[in-house]
Amino acid sequence: MTMRTRNLGTTGPRVSALGLGCMGMSGMYGEADRAESIATIHAALEAGVTLLDTGDFYGMGHNELLINEALRTAPAALRENARISVKFGALRGPDGDWFGFDGRPAAVKNFAAYSLQRLGVDHIDIYRPSRLDPDVPIEETVGAIAELVDKGWVRHIGLSEVGADTIRRAAATAPIADLQIEYALISRGPEREILPTLRELGIGVTAYGVLSRGLLSGHVSADQGFAANDFRAHSPRFQGDNLRHNLTLVESLRKIAEQQGVSVAQIAIAWVLSRGEDIVPLVGARTRQRLDEALGALDVTLEEADLAAIEAAVPADAAAGDRYAAEQMAMLDSER
Repeated sequence: MTMRTRNLGTTGPRVSALGLGCMGMSGMYGEADRAESIATIHAALEAGVTLLDTGDFYGMGHNELLINEALRTAPAALRENARISVKFGALRGPDGDWFGFDGRPAAVKNFAAYSLQRLGVDHIDIYRPSRLDPDVPIEETVGAIAELVDKGWVRHIGLSEVGADTIRRAAATAPIADLQIEYALISRGPEREILPTLRELGIGVTAYGVLSRGLLSGHVSADQGFAANDFRAHSPRFQGDNLRHNLTLVESLRKIAEQQGVSVAQIAIAWVLSRGEDIVPLVGARTRQRLDEALGALDVTLEEADLAAIEAAVPADAAAGDRYAAEQMAMLDSER
C-alpha cells in the first residue's frame, strides 16, 4: 500500500492521510503495553504514517518519552519522515487531577523546552495549546509560539478545540497550520461554523476521536466495564442508557459496513476521510492489530449513495450524551 498524503492547511506540512494518535499508549484508556506501543509506532512508520500526535500531559511526559524511544529504535529513514504534533498547557497533579490550562507566553516556552528534551528532537513540527486559557488572550499564546518558530524550535502553529472567533484571532496573529478537534459520525458539531471558518482561512484539520473513543470501533458491548483510569468510565456517552442507545447506532452502521465487506471501524474512519482533503483523521490504535484495521480504511471507497446511507443510519446529533463530562465540556471554547 502506498500511503496517500494530505496537506495541513496552506501553510502546514504534507503528512500521511492518516495520523497516529498516541495518547492511549500512556494510560488514558487503562493500562497499555509499552513494547506493543513501540511496535505499533514502528508499524505505523513502516506503513507510511508520518504524523504522530501527542501531548506533554499524556502520562505527565510518559507519551513523549515513549515516542522518543520508538523513534530512536526505528530505521533512520522512517525516523526522518516522522512529523510530531504536540499539545501543551494542561495542568495536572501527581494523582492525575486536572487543574486547568496555562497559555502564558513564559509557560509556552517552558513547556516547549521540556517537550524538546523528552522527545529528543531539535524542533517540534506542530505545536498547539491543548485548550484555550480563559485568562490569556489567544494572541499572546500564539505570539509566543511564533517566537519559537522564529528561533527554529517549532515549525508550524496549530490550535485545538477552539471556536470560530478564536480561530480568526489566532490566524490574524500568525499563520495557523491546522485545528485539532473531535470530528466523527457522532461528533459533527464542527460542521456548523468551525469547518467553514477553517476553509475560508486555509487552515487544515486533524480530526481526533474518529472512532468516538472506541464507541464506533464495533468492539464495545453494553455490559462492558471500564477501569477507573479509563477515560470512558467517566464519559457520558459510555454510561447506562446512553451507551445502549449509542450502540444501536453502531449496529445500524455495522449493517452498512458488512454490505461493503469492511469493519465498522473502517467505514467510520473512511467517512471522516471522505469529508475533505483538508482533514487528516488521527487513529488512536494501541496495538498493531488495531492499526492494521484502521489502515484498511484507506482502501474503502464511499460513493454518494453509501454516504447517504451512512448518515441516515447515524444522523448528526443522534448520539446520547456529551463527548466529555460536564466540567471538561466547560473548558471547550469550541462548544461555546
